[in-house]
Amino acid sequence: MAKMTSDFFIERLKAWGVTRIYGYPGDGINGVLGALQRANKTGDGIEFIQVRHEEMAAFMAAGHAKFTGELGVCLSTGGPGATHLLTGLYDAKMDHVPVLAITGQAEVTARGASYQQELNLDRVFADVANFVQEVASPAQLRHLVDRGVRIAVAQNGVTVLVLPKDIQDEPWQDPPHVHGFTHSGTGYQRPKVVPYQQDLQRAADILHAGKKVAILVGAGARGAALEVVKMANVLGAGVAKALLGKDVLADDAPFVTGSIGLLGTKPSYDMMMDCDTLLMIGTGFPWTEFLPKEGQARAVQIDIDPAMLGLRYPVEVNLHGDAAETLRALLPLLEHKDDRNWQEEIAKGVKTWWQTLEERALADATPVNPQRVVWEMSPLLPDDAIITSDSGSCANWFARDYKVKQGQRASLSGGLACMGAAVPYAIAAKFAYPDKVVVALVGDGAMQMNNMAELITLQKYWQGWSNPRLIVCVFNNQDLNQVTWEQRVMEGNPRFEATQDIPDVSYAGFAESLGLKGIFVDDPQRLQSAWQEALAADRPVVLEVKTDPDVAPLPPHITLKQAKGFMASMAKGDRSAGKVFADTASQIVNEILPGKKS
Repeated sequence: MAKMTSDFFIERLKAWGVTRIYGYPGDGINGVLGALQRANKTGDGIEFIQVRHEEMAAFMAAGHAKFTGELGVCLSTGGPGATHLLTGLYDAKMDHVPVLAITGQAEVTARGASYQQELNLDRVFADVANFVQEVASPAQLRHLVDRGVRIAVAQNGVTVLVLPKDIQDEPWQDPPHVHGFTHSGTGYQRPKVVPYQQDLQRAADILHAGKKVAILVGAGARGAALEVVKMANVLGAGVAKALLGKDVLADDAPFVTGSIGLLGTKPSYDMMMDCDTLLMIGTGFPWTEFLPKEGQARAVQIDIDPAMLGLRYPVEVNLHGDAAETLRALLPLLEHKDDRNWQEEIAKGVKTWWQTLEERALADATPVNPQRVVWEMSPLLPDDAIITSDSGSCANWFARDYKVKQGQRASLSGGLACMGAAVPYAIAAKFAYPDKVVVALVGDGAMQMNNMAELITLQKYWQGWSNPRLIVCVFNNQDLNQVTWEQRVMEGNPRFEATQDIPDVSYAGFAESLGLKGIFVDDPQRLQSAWQEALAADRPVVLEVKTDPDVAPLPPHITLKQAKGFMASMAKGDRSAGKVFADTASQIVNEILPGKKS
């Protein structure tokens, strides 16, 4: 049988190191699926993971890229299958990870005829993709694959390749050596990027002059943990973490203040409000109100992406470079600071904060305090566990109550903050590292939105994993809880039952119906043993916890405006007003009493 264009396509992906594709079939991409099948028969194939929905395929590709550092790949048919990919691709774009999306398309001969499932996909994907092209000729495919993959990997972005049905099935021929054709090749190695020496010296002078140095790290600092710790020790600094950088440093270091922002900690907030010098490393943290006031601190920033430099805070020295390489070049230019008063003050605040979190987690709730779910989980996890979180109030407990250990990995949808990412991220992590324990923290809203269906994907594949332990922990509070609290605190409105109430579903029971293990907890005293049972299971587990929706995911610092909004929402007839006041109001009032920062 003559080699078809789709056969060459699979060969080229294989040459680029692609080992796994997440996708869903359809007639618009059948030529490529046939090539995958033929390659698998000869032992030269690429693993295909069949998901329940194309959006989940894109999330899995993004999750694969996040946890491995490799290119993530997803596939769909044309038309609706292709448009389903968009949300997951935007997640990859906004969190700066490399993903290749492969979609089908109507036949070239029918293009422009309003044919069935014919969409102008190059325009559809133009905003999300760093590189998007529709293949018009077999001879074009080689350089589109090579250029598209190289751009995605080099720019940490999204590439979309659109393959019309008839092009997939045309005979393959190498591009001839004549005018009008190009001959591309595979391969890319990320270069060593380090700023000029004079810029490093300028940065060192600023950092050395600072008396109260704060460091903020994001996902771009991953791989530079040792250098960040050395920098903190040399400067006597504290280190806060943007949420995507949660796993950059362990939370057991006394100078690590934890997460920053609306989901952050009080020590991080206090450090930023009091510092005189700021060093930002590999972060695009968006909420500038949690950074020092303009003019308060001198700033230095390190980022591999020059587009992110000087974007969130006025920076005196912008260092375009890899985090680890740049820090290694910067450290010899600094002198060790003997004054540890600032760092010791930070450490005291961190110690007090962990005590506060423990008190909050162990406080009574009806029936289970959601903070305690993560608090009990944290010390039980293996040192190499991988944790994912969905968006919503569960992300607050992930950000604060999960005490990450060095060697553990953790992530969520950061820039897009999209519901529905936790379970597909966890599945991708499990395929990449089948020997590790993976845990997904998910609200009941996200489970009902799209994550329950992906439990079927778990059921389909789990027996092929060397270690079957994957735990989906569902916070069942029958409330779209994060938005409920935003309605109360940000808008001053009572909880709107028509938008916030969601049905009570037996998630553990659904898991059991699939042949997975289900555990239901509505007693806080059962939490620890439930986690132990889940971690010892011989198959994937859905751990469903009936949690209290009236435990507030409060920001680390409450403004007077937010407090007034909260009080106003209670006064307007919130059905949970009495209980919310009992559980939450004292925390808010304590934050705005005279003598507190406002």
